[in-house]
Amino acid sequence: MINFAVSIFLSAFLLFQIQPMIGRFILPWFGGTPAVWSTAMLFFQVLLTGGYAYAAWVVRRAHQGRVHTILVGVSVLFLIVLGFLWPSPITPSLNMRPSTIDFPIPYIFLLLTISVGLPYFVLAANGPLMQAWFSRIYPEQSYARLYALSNTGSLLGLLAYPVLIEPVLTLRQQGWVWSGGFVLFALVVGWLSSRAGEGKVDSSHAPVSTAPSSALRVLWIVLSGTASLFLLSVTNQISQEVAVIPFLWIVPLAIYLLSFILAFSDSRWYERRVYALLFSLTSLAVLWVMTQAGTLNVLVQIAAYNLLLFLACMICHGELYRLRPHADHLTSFYLMVSIGGAVGGIFVNLVAPFLFKGYWEFYLGWLLTAILLVVMLLPQWTAKAGLQARVLSLSFLIGSILLSLALNQNQKDLFVERNFYGVIRVREWDGNAVAMVHGATVHGIQYLDDRPRPTTYYVEDSGVGLLLLNHPKHGQGLRVGVLGLGAGVVARYAETGDVYRFYEINSVVVDLAEGDGGYFTFLSDSKADVSVVTGDARISLEQELKSGQGQNFDVLVLDTFSSDSIPIHLVTQEAFDLYLEHLSPDGVIAAHISNRHLDLRPVLWKVAQENGLAIIQINRVLQTEEDGFPSEWVLLARNPSMLDVPAIMSHAISFDGYRSSLPLWTDDYSNLFQILK
Repeated sequence: MINFAVSIFLSAFLLFQIQPMIGRFILPWFGGTPAVWSTAMLFFQVLLTGGYAYAAWVVRRAHQGRVHTILVGVSVLFLIVLGFLWPSPITPSLNMRPSTIDFPIPYIFLLLTISVGLPYFVLAANGPLMQAWFSRIYPEQSYARLYALSNTGSLLGLLAYPVLIEPVLTLRQQGWVWSGGFVLFALVVGWLSSRAGEGKVDSSHAPVSTAPSSALRVLWIVLSGTASLFLLSVTNQISQEVAVIPFLWIVPLAIYLLSFILAFSDSRWYERRVYALLFSLTSLAVLWVMTQAGTLNVLVQIAAYNLLLFLACMICHGELYRLRPHADHLTSFYLMVSIGGAVGGIFVNLVAPFLFKGYWEFYLGWLLTAILLVVMLLPQWTAKAGLQARVLSLSFLIGSILLSLALNQNQKDLFVERNFYGVIRVREWDGNAVAMVHGATVHGIQYLDDRPRPTTYYVEDSGVGLLLLNHPKHGQGLRVGVLGLGAGVVARYAETGDVYRFYEINSVVVDLAEGDGGYFTFLSDSKADVSVVTGDARISLEQELKSGQGQNFDVLVLDTFSSDSIPIHLVTQEAFDLYLEHLSPDGVIAAHISNRHLDLRPVLWKVAQENGLAIIQINRVLQTEEDGFPSEWVLLARNPSMLDVPAIMSHAISFDGYRSSLPLWTDDYSNLFQILK
């Protein structure tokens, strides 16, 4: 039995190591947006279903052990070949990076398929296959504990990556270490396959137990799909609408896995009536939290949402455990469970953005869980899987339609649009202004009676305001590059003859800033020659350099770090190499580092030391309600005299005596844990 346990634990651990690892690797290639994580999660859910389908197929084949051994061997060979072609067997070479990312989901799927598709497929198939072989050899023992062990391995793999792996190893080293772990797994599985999987199957012999009905299979899918939908929707809700906090996506996923562990460890962890009561009380608490969202501590809000998620997942997974089949049909059971997980992921990632303007799939999952409880608590329906499945499926369809109609028509916002990069809203602000809001971050405010007035983080005594107003070339052909457009407030500082070039990844933001709806006029009112480049800023700058279009900026504004989640690929040494090539000899880089959870000062100080740049910081505190936002800016320059201006130095904080042991961040190494406040 120990061999089966080792095999299952290893496969689960490696599965949840590869997800954050490869996601972290490709994140910079697609703009660093959190949506890359959810897209990668959808890919892994779909591939997990493929692995489970393969396990259900192969377990009924003759010489199944030999077939599986060959597949595992091919996977190892594939890693060896890629190890010669790429920096590591699972980290693609730079020539596979996309040149454009207008709709990145298909290319993300393609990239993940090539890099980790086959090994992940093998790992995904391992759990149900090993449990099937275990049940064949030890029919008197339950396979459910092995499933709980699998989820324990998944949870440990997930938590170990940000805490133990990422801080110590570069991405290339991580790829090689993971590949070594896969080879070890392959040896264990190969040994087991040669012994446990060689029993011939008589396909004409009917299983001892009764085959699950079609209605029961649908119910498995519905229960699993509800939990998956709720997981992803809560993740979106708290990480986009409540607070953008690094690693926050790990908490809901860990809770989801924990519910699997508890539900499948022992039935005593789940009592239907107790969880019905707890879910009802927590639902009331979350409703109260939502009404107090503007004043309530974000940690309290996050805790409430995650408690609701835990209870919902325990209900879904507890009911799955109650409805689990005889061991003869466990591969079919796991296949249905994985299909449900994939369906939930497909709905949240591909359907909901077109159906809903906001993250309203959260309310749908909430409603579906409540209906599930009602159905399960009715005595006359308890044993009727077909009726339960029909009621829940119909509830899902009706709930989707009602939410789409009701919420899309009942909007207090002036404008709402959802795409791959999140939900962008335009809202009234203090009755005399409009604001562009992305989740929990305000990207610009414009007053209706004083449109030229600079606002938010860009007021005149902010770091960027002081730099632009006091630059020697201000109004004399000043060339300014801005990474991150927002509402375009920075363009307010332009004078006739200046050139302002913005780089923005979100096309909805570009449309609004350029005047769609008439909400913002900073760009159209600007006296400068203004242009906007759509796409990831780093990719755009690289392409300009390759085509001989160095921009020779006098000022380069990095305004991509003002939310609490930062695109790391824009603050590495390689990124600054690129910025410096686009900068004039006397050019200045202004980095906006206002952040509630991350301290970017050591990162920028290290870059300054590495490149011989002068560096100062300018902090601004809130003075009046209409005076702009508090902000923190760091200014870096090759020529120190560009910063030695009285108006700037009177607000400057010196880095003299500042020290940090933080390693230089590169494309191959960075770690957010090192800069958590």
